[in-house]
Amino acid sequence: MIAVKRLQKWIGARLRPRSLRDTMVSVLTVAGIAGAIALAALLGLVISPSFAELEKRATDGYRHRARVALSEFAAGSEELAREHASTQQTPTDLARTLFAAHAVDAVAYRPADRAAWDVRLRAGEGAPGAASRAADLSRALNRLDPDRLIGGASSTKFYLPTDHGLMAVGLARSVNGAGHPSGYVAVARHLTAGHLSALLGKTARIVRPPLGQTDAVSASSRIIDIAVPVRGADGKPVATAAFRVSREVVLLGRRVLLLAVAGSILLLVFLLLMLRRALAAFVLEPLDRVERHMQRVQASGALLPFQDSRSRDDEFGSLGRSFNAMLNQLKDLREQNEIQSFALGRSESAVGVLHNVRNALAPLATILSHGMGARTLPDRELIDRALAELRRDDIDPTRRAKLVTFVATALDAETVARDAVRMQLEVGRDAMRQTLEIIGAQQARAHERPPRERCDVSDIVARNATIALYARSVSIEVDFPARPAPVLANRVILSQVIGNLFSNAVEAIVATGRDHGTIAVEIMPPNDGRLSVRIIDDGEGFEPSQATRLFQPGFSTRTEKSGGLGLHWCANSMAAMGGALELRSAGKGSGAVAILTLDVDPEPGLTIGELAA
Repeated sequence: MIAVKRLQKWIGARLRPRSLRDTMVSVLTVAGIAGAIALAALLGLVISPSFAELEKRATDGYRHRARVALSEFAAGSEELAREHASTQQTPTDLARTLFAAHAVDAVAYRPADRAAWDVRLRAGEGAPGAASRAADLSRALNRLDPDRLIGGASSTKFYLPTDHGLMAVGLARSVNGAGHPSGYVAVARHLTAGHLSALLGKTARIVRPPLGQTDAVSASSRIIDIAVPVRGADGKPVATAAFRVSREVVLLGRRVLLLAVAGSILLLVFLLLMLRRALAAFVLEPLDRVERHMQRVQASGALLPFQDSRSRDDEFGSLGRSFNAMLNQLKDLREQNEIQSFALGRSESAVGVLHNVRNALAPLATILSHGMGARTLPDRELIDRALAELRRDDIDPTRRAKLVTFVATALDAETVARDAVRMQLEVGRDAMRQTLEIIGAQQARAHERPPRERCDVSDIVARNATIALYARSVSIEVDFPARPAPVLANRVILSQVIGNLFSNAVEAIVATGRDHGTIAVEIMPPNDGRLSVRIIDDGEGFEPSQATRLFQPGFSTRTEKSGGLGLHWCANSMAAMGGALELRSAGKGSGAVAILTLDVDPEPGLTIGELAA
């Protein structure tokens, strides 16, 4: 009882782990045991029935081979009887001819006007026992009605039991020179166990009397006994062809099952052990180091950076860097907590980034929707069937032409669909790249004035035009110039501003209730070192008196906004880059114009005047 209680206590402690390490060990142990049981059951359910089905097919094949072998052996006798039935030879000459050219054991002839058969044996009349065997075969033939057996055909075949063995008999009707029936010719071959074994490739035996009316299959642990009836002239069994085959398929299946289960369990155990070591080395130990450092920070109150002796580029390395970044931010917030505008600026910047990310990712949703709604390509199974049929030599030319046309059309459709998907994926890749650039530049923008560099505003406009081209529920035509227009700006911030303005233009067009619209972009010639970009839409517009209020935080002319444009942020960003943003409209229903003003960056060696020209 004491030992049982101790075991129960140990199991209870294992089932109630006190740490993440104990939890992982318990989970891996339970997963390993359950996985081994499930794997063994799955392999048993898959492998055993499969090999049993293979054995059944093999057994059916042996039975079919036995029936075919018996039929072909008797058919040989029938062919010889039919071939020599009309040779107009005497019974003696007929027997001599057949014995000389073929492995025939007996030849019998019965004239049309007689009821007895004249039997000739290969061994000759003077051989020991020849007379008895001839009389035995004659009596067996006399019990048959040749006319009923042959019927309207010219010949037939059957097996005939005699006291001296089982004969495969071929019976044919002979005709005279005038074409009238003159009698019957019977050719008999003795079917022995040796003949049957040679035909089947297995050790076989002939059992008389027959064991049953139908095929019989009896299986033991290692052997399958197969019995196939040998049918006589009346269709009833007169003997049984019996042979044995090894259950090698099932035995092989059992060995495969055992090996598969053992190998799979060993592999599973190995993988679980490796996973346990990997979890300990790459997860639990780093977590322990982070926990100890956090306890030191909590105890001392000093925001000390986390120091890891290993330089890692995985998630834990990123976690350590993020943790240190968080500590640095907390340290800065301690020093700047009294500055409320700092917190407000960070909040507004975060909202702007989220909105910019939404705008940059908007084309992806539309691209995926277009891809899901694309027309279904031809079924691959139909194409495979068409190709398989084309490989046949006996196919009709008209059918072949139709199949070739079908396959060519399917391949063309797949090529067109693949090209369309590739083009949309390229657009999506650009959108994702822009999103990553927005996120990556956010930290730098939050604390310092954005650096300016030479960038092509035409290229930035073209990239952000996808926001309008893939707008939801509305078709928008975008017109923008292709000539380069170099300016001095922060490329990422300028791309966000232009993307926001495109998004605003799309929302203004959707607000009109139309299913189409137009956005035109004009790049004006440089003037006094400054360049203006005009984004013109035919959306709902706004009252001129609202122009100045549009740049106030949170203000919008629409109550159904899907995330807030942040024109206040756009204007501040343009000002930070040394530019300006202006909005104009003639009134409701007249569309709107957004004017971006930036510093020109001329080519080296060119003046502002030469660039404007």
